[in-house]
Amino acid sequence: MSEPLMLPTIVPLGDRALLVRFGTNLGERANRAAVAFARRLDDAAPEGIEEIDPNLVSVLLRYDPDRTDPARLAGELRLMLSLAEEEPETPGRTHAIAVHFGGEDGPDLDTAAEALGMSPSQFVAAHNAAPLRVLTTGFAPGFVYCGFHPKTLNLPRRTDVRGRVPAGTVLFAAGQTAITATPIPTGWHVIGRTDFINFVPDQSPPTILAEGDLIAFSEAGR
Repeated sequence: MSEPLMLPTIVPLGDRALLVRFGTNLGERANRAAVAFARRLDDAAPEGIEEIDPNLVSVLLRYDPDRTDPARLAGELRLMLSLAEEEPETPGRTHAIAVHFGGEDGPDLDTAAEALGMSPSQFVAAHNAAPLRVLTTGFAPGFVYCGFHPKTLNLPRRTDVRGRVPAGTVLFAAGQTAITATPIPTGWHVIGRTDFINFVPDQSPPTILAEGDLIAFSEAGR
C-alpha cells in the first residue's frame, strides 16, 4: 500500500446526505479506509444517520434532517475521523466461488489472456492465485467489485460495450474481477460464469457479500 492517502473530505449531497471521501482515484489505501470508516459507523453511528453506504473510496451517509443537521453531523464525523488511526483492516468472511471459465461462458477469456501474454490456462491460474477483497457492491443490484490483481493482470476495459450479460457473469478489467447479479450491458471482459448470485431481494440485507470480505476463486469442476 504505497499510494498516498488524502485527508478525508466531507461533501454535502442534497439536503439529506453527506459523502465522506477518502480519495479521488481508486486505490487500495483509500478503499480500505472507506471500508474501515463504514464499519466504525456501523458500531457507533452519530444520531440521525439512517443509512451507511460504503463505496469504492467513499462512504455515503443518508440522514434524517428532523433529527440532525448537516453542520452538526459533519462536526461529529470530523471528530470521528480525527480520532481514527489507520490500522489493519479486520478480515471479513471468506467465500469460495467456483467459475466456469472460457467457452460460451467466457467469450473474452482467450483474447484477455493473449493481451496479457499468457495462455488461457496460465491466465486462469494467475487469476485464482490469491483471494481478492470485496471492494464494494453497487452500480446494479448485487454487482460486486473485487480487487486487486497484481499489475501483471492489469487490462483496460473493452473498447465497445457488449449487450446484456446474464446474472452470474464473471467480468475482468482494470485490475479487478466483478460478478453480475442481474442482467446488464458491460464493457468489461467476460471471462466466465458462476452459479453464485449476490442478490436475494427478499432477504435483509439483500446482498450476501460485504465490503472487506475475501473471495477465493476456483475453476469449476476441479
